[in-house]
Amino acid sequence: MDLHVLYKKALAFEFLTLEEGLFLFEHAPLPALMQVANELRRQQVPHGKVTWQIDRNVNTTNVCIANCKFCNFYRIPGHPEAYITGIEEYRKKIEETFRYGGDQLLLQGGHHPELGLQFYVDLFRQLKALYPQLKLHALGPPEVAHITKLEQSTHEEVLKALRAAGMDSLPGAGAEILNDRVRRLVSKGKCGAQEWLDIMRAAHRLHIPTSATMMFGHVETLEERFEHFIDIRQVQSEKPADSPGFLAFIPWTFQDVDTLLTRIRGVHNLTTDEEYIRMIAMSRIMLPNIKNIQASWLTVGKKVAQLCLHGGANDFGSIMIEENVVSAAGAPHRFTYKTMQEAIREAGFEPQLRTQQYQFRELPEGIEEQVIRY
Repeated sequence: MDLHVLYKKALAFEFLTLEEGLFLFEHAPLPALMQVANELRRQQVPHGKVTWQIDRNVNTTNVCIANCKFCNFYRIPGHPEAYITGIEEYRKKIEETFRYGGDQLLLQGGHHPELGLQFYVDLFRQLKALYPQLKLHALGPPEVAHITKLEQSTHEEVLKALRAAGMDSLPGAGAEILNDRVRRLVSKGKCGAQEWLDIMRAAHRLHIPTSATMMFGHVETLEERFEHFIDIRQVQSEKPADSPGFLAFIPWTFQDVDTLLTRIRGVHNLTTDEEYIRMIAMSRIMLPNIKNIQASWLTVGKKVAQLCLHGGANDFGSIMIEENVVSAAGAPHRFTYKTMQEAIREAGFEPQLRTQQYQFRELPEGIEEQVIRY
């Protein structure tokens, strides 16, 4: 294959094959790869700003029967540390989020064997009644699959009920690698790759905004990463023309501190900084039908994430006032609303606060800066 032919094809927003993408990833010089991805970013996001968000990751429950081998957060049913978050705790967290300038909860939890659709419908309705301005970026395809199974219903009916109750958007959680060989090894209790993709198809038919993710750097092959890109791209190409579809793609690295995958199978995250930057660039190149590519500062840190802004990424994600799942596996990085903007400016870009649907927001006046606790 000829690198320059592939650069030209990418710059024309054509779909690269798995083999072409893999060849670029393995053979293109990093500066050239970043240049191509940066030019695509410049065309797709012509305002040139780097967007960011203020929200909070709140967990409905830590009870889960999925038994993912990379998760230190979950507890089995009946465990003394198991919990279901109560309404007073939500009130406290939401009101604090507003004081910090946030407008949204990223609301997720485990596969609780006793929490069906009515639990989530009642919770969403109660939160929206108390805080009509609050946005709920809630659950994810594996949780939707779990609820559907409990209810013996369909993905579409579950999503309709959740949307009617107040769900504003569906995160791309639980994608890991969309390959069933990988999923059997790392997340056997979650839905399979095809069901994850089908739930996103259903969400797009219902015009529910979504995002997509990839967790890499564990047991997957490079080919399986590129299969993941192609599957995501295909689902996006099938969405109704007036549906938001996947608003963003967020690749992040496996965090390996004290996980079962590391302790029992000896799997470590060996992803280098260069490899992550290459994956960001390839996300932009392989997914020309997804506008926003987010750099995962939470898992790779400030400096690498800043470099990604010159290699295809246009979004820095949220300051994440609270985050418990990835942090439990060793992700140490933190931002406040001030340090997030400083980091973006240091990288040579203008920071722009946004909503989940990538609409620009003004930074609220008089907001508090959270105290970072390690």
